[in-house]
Amino acid sequence: MATDSKLETLDILLVEPNPGDTRLFTEKLKEGKLANTLHSVEDGDAALDFVYQRGEYTDVPRPDLILLELQLPGKPGMEVLSELNNDPKVSEIAVAALTSSELGEDLVRSHGLEADHYLQKPVEPDEFVEFVRSIEDFWLAFVQNPHE
Repeated sequence: MATDSKLETLDILLVEPNPGDTRLFTEKLKEGKLANTLHSVEDGDAALDFVYQRGEYTDVPRPDLILLELQLPGKPGMEVLSELNNDPKVSEIAVAALTSSELGEDLVRSHGLEADHYLQKPVEPDEFVEFVRSIEDFWLAFVQNPHE
């Protein structure tokens, strides 16, 4: 049985326009069991610049996991997801779409898009602990069974 200390460092890109949610993600991920580095950007254009390592992001690592809020200023999350899905150079990056309601998954699929996973964002700060656990569970399942 592998121990958590043997996990490779995970580079997570959080695409979240709300500074309060970004702070909660940061705090709760630090408390989590995965070895990780959290990077965050506030809009879709910055997310794509980060993934493609353009502009101010030329020296950042390519993320292993993208937590993508769909409601973004500037380039919408749906367009970001579409671009990621349609580019073979980055389509292997795991994307978890963050939604504010249970309808988020249906909304994404209604646009002919698909994320690797859908997570409903918590409303209350104390729900973020369970939310981070669900991200960790998704990542571990994705790494262990990447073709499911």
